[in-house]
Amino acid sequence: MEFPKKQQKNKAPLLNEKNKILLSSGISILYILINTILIANEMYWFSLLPIIVVFAFTFLYRLDFIYILVALLTPMSIDITNFGTSVGLAMPTEPILAALLVVFVFKLFHDKSYDRKIFTHPISYSIYFYLIWMFITVITSVEIAVSIKWFVAKLWLIIPMYFFGIAVFKDIKNIPRFVWAYTLGFIPVIIFTISVHAANGFSDHAAHWAMSPFFNDHTSYGAMLAMVIPIIFGFTISPEKRSQNTRLFTFIALAILIIAIYFSISRAAWLSLLGAMGVYFMIKFRIKLAWVLTGLFVVLAVAFSFKEQIIMKMEKNKQDSSDNFVEHVQSVSNIATDASNLERINRWNSALRLFIEKPIFGWGPGTYQFVYAPYQSVADKTVISTNVGNKGTAHSEYLLILSEEGVFGLLSFVIILILVATTSLRVYKESKNKIARKYNLLLFLGLITYYAHAFLNNFLDTDKAAVPFWGFIAAIVAIDLFHKDKKEIEE
Repeated sequence: MEFPKKQQKNKAPLLNEKNKILLSSGISILYILINTILIANEMYWFSLLPIIVVFAFTFLYRLDFIYILVALLTPMSIDITNFGTSVGLAMPTEPILAALLVVFVFKLFHDKSYDRKIFTHPISYSIYFYLIWMFITVITSVEIAVSIKWFVAKLWLIIPMYFFGIAVFKDIKNIPRFVWAYTLGFIPVIIFTISVHAANGFSDHAAHWAMSPFFNDHTSYGAMLAMVIPIIFGFTISPEKRSQNTRLFTFIALAILIIAIYFSISRAAWLSLLGAMGVYFMIKFRIKLAWVLTGLFVVLAVAFSFKEQIIMKMEKNKQDSSDNFVEHVQSVSNIATDASNLERINRWNSALRLFIEKPIFGWGPGTYQFVYAPYQSVADKTVISTNVGNKGTAHSEYLLILSEEGVFGLLSFVIILILVATTSLRVYKESKNKIARKYNLLLFLGLITYYAHAFLNNFLDTDKAAVPFWGFIAAIVAIDLFHKDKKEIEE
């Protein structure tokens, strides 16, 4: 019921500027008094109330800020299992992502402004297939409780980062903001890691754990560094006009990342950067995919023909992992004495044996570490082999999915990778503006590092990798849907 216009005009607002100031001052004074009393009684939790209130309002009105905040916090997140808990949860990012999932789904049903064509993009369809098949393998899992937890965690890692991410990246300026947020969150971790590493004489042994508790080991740390280095490198050499301070800041950030990846001693990370470089030259010089595939086929055919000689040569390589850069690179092909390489082969063979026994549905998402032990061959075991699954899983994203979700699980994941690649290459070819084209290429090169790294390790079950991985894919889709046809875009 409406008031008469005359009454509305004469009636003073309940909260005019003076009343707002008095109310906010009163609430602040009341909060200070209550908090002082609680602190005097050694109760400190009430001090968090302002942060919680600000966070709640941001969740309600600026979800895009939360999305960028997740990128900032992810490199600094800590798995609470490091503190003796049995629940694996990355704090604070995974609870934020879980809340973001709930709020996003709620808004989908109540806010009609979400662009529905996001749901019909080919990459979106491939993700539906990926998640639906994963759910089917949860039902058939040998450890259904483990698989349910795994699946739920996948939902809050994928849905907010991809489906909500595309909406965030409708503003193209959010793409560099996202990348920079992740990078800036990484820098304190890098400083901490190098400090610990230096305190231990930059030894090879210390390099494996110096990044703890932020990263489990040097492999995940190196992999995530490799994902952002191509993008920050692209920002650094970008010809667009920028201030000297901006250029200096970008250069310093790149230098820090390069120093960090060097001291990570992650051979897989170094190789993945070479892979990204190779893809860049293929795109830059317009080398046809058919030529690449033909060349790859020839190389594989020759390798297969001389496999015995190649294996004998590799077995003669006795160079183990080393503090020396050249020796460490040489150890990549050591399958005779290098424990890391041999253990990786052990995990791969175990994954293949698991797949052979359950080729269609697999053993269930998240189950590899609980079921692989009996499938290790005595001949494959190394000095670092374990039967309790506490030192990583299959050491390959592809073989992990194959063993846990069967052939269709791997197929669904590979389809996503192929569609991302074809979409990105098409956008690069068709884009009418330089900025969108540049962002698309740099994001794709960042993803290529993980495409390559995924042969040797698996990290997509962690926020560290899932946030940039699905975020980069979301940005590429956003460029395809909203930005590639715009003639002018401000950076």
